[in-house]
Amino acid sequence: MANKGPAYGMSRDVQSKIEKKYDDELEERLVEWIVAQCGSSVGRPERGRLGFQVWLKNGIVLSQLVNSLYPAGSKPVKIPDAPPTMVFKQMEQIAQFLKAAEDYGVVKTDVFQTVDLFEAKDMAAVQRTLMALGSLAVTKNDGNYHGDPSWFMKKAQEHKREFTESQLKEGKNVIGLQMGSNKGASQAGMSYGRPRQIIS
Repeated sequence: MANKGPAYGMSRDVQSKIEKKYDDELEERLVEWIVAQCGSSVGRPERGRLGFQVWLKNGIVLSQLVNSLYPAGSKPVKIPDAPPTMVFKQMEQIAQFLKAAEDYGVVKTDVFQTVDLFEAKDMAAVQRTLMALGSLAVTKNDGNYHGDPSWFMKKAQEHKREFTESQLKEGKNVIGLQMGSNKGASQAGMSYGRPRQIIS
């Protein structure tokens, strides 16, 4: 923001550590996915952390991205005709994207805060959110994902198993190997140290 001065001391150290987490290669992959998902109308950012931030800052590209993951007719984020120019409208647009991302299935701990993007406080967190969103889209495999599926890791899915009553009863009779065996166990021949001395 305009009234924010330079950081000194511990604040600068913390900010530099946060900035080091930003991944330029990941930025390229995310830009490729967003363009593949939304179409070339979203344009491309200038390379680098600041260019990426400026591209996403008004929330329009993010809103188009999350809308493209839903079937036609059920778009969760309303996109205005003209991109918002007022600060609070841009932040509101980002907040709508974050809500839609959570509704889509992104875990709350993977969701960035609005200021992380708007003030470029933590662009690595923005990357994490987009990665989580991409992973969910690949995992759902509902036909709304566009792009190379190898760009994102598939999330683990539940694989429920059904057992019959006889299989469950059979399992109760088996002693697991980790429990060991007590056959032939006794304390015969065991001695530890010297016997107790009674001194009078």
